[in-house]
Amino acid sequence: MSDIRHFLTLKDFSPAELHALIGHAVRLKQKARRGELYQPLKNRTLAMIFEKASTRTRVSFETGMTQLGGHALFLSPNDTQLGRGEPIEDAARVISRMVDLVMIRTFQQAMIECFAQHSRVPVINALTDLYHPCQLLADIMTWVEQRGDPAGRTVAWVGDGNNMCHSWMNAAVLFGFQLNVACPAGYEPDAGIQATAGDAVMCFQDPMDAVAGVDVVVTDTWASMGQEDEKKVRMPAFRDYQVTAAMMQRADPEALFMHCLPAYRGMEVAAEVIDGPQSVVWDEAENRLHAQKALLEILLLGFPDQRQEA
Repeated sequence: MSDIRHFLTLKDFSPAELHALIGHAVRLKQKARRGELYQPLKNRTLAMIFEKASTRTRVSFETGMTQLGGHALFLSPNDTQLGRGEPIEDAARVISRMVDLVMIRTFQQAMIECFAQHSRVPVINALTDLYHPCQLLADIMTWVEQRGDPAGRTVAWVGDGNNMCHSWMNAAVLFGFQLNVACPAGYEPDAGIQATAGDAVMCFQDPMDAVAGVDVVVTDTWASMGQEDEKKVRMPAFRDYQVTAAMMQRADPEALFMHCLPAYRGMEVAAEVIDGPQSVVWDEAENRLHAQKALLEILLLGFPDQRQEA
């Protein structure tokens, strides 16, 4: 199984590979816009294991496999033995003998790492409490389409130091940009993950300082899935971390606003920002489809230029 490639964090790909993946995603999007039939994954099956609910993740992966000529199999906790005590190792051994790829959206990063360790096929992290690398592929793809190479630019993360923040930290190192992070006290990102990012990440107490002159402003919901009971406690702590028009005015005049969705207007972002001209959230959402199509194809078949040489 040593030649199997998984995608559990962005760090599973090199910077050059990530750039190549994004480039291929852009080409796949163009093919789709032209109505070209492209089915390199015909008769291939993706198992989609959801321990956390989702809208964009299911729609994008299922549609992506269909467009690539394959099939996606949706498995909720009620559809598998995972929720009833079957060891992860056993589930991985069985499922991976029947499908070509496995996508998992779950809580613990350790669960998906364990599954991948015992899988015969590539495993994709479609979100854990620690990372959300597929969303970053869509985000970077959107940035490249709108503004070109992210290298040397600056991003401001405003809000909770959550899984999205962690993946933005990974992206800063791999794509060569600066990440300014502004989180309320007690809601900072994981110190170990931040340490691995080194000088690529700077922390700020005041979000207005973090966004000064930046090229992209990013936020996320203040209470992620599984934290709904914390909302009343979190509201006062996050009150000054809403991305407002005034905050966007502190950024570069050409700055983009990003959000992985779902968004709560009047909480982490003002309606005039997410619905305004600097917002690219709908492009981000669509690009989940195209970036993940590129990921699925590359994990199974390798990079297109390598296939041509083979």
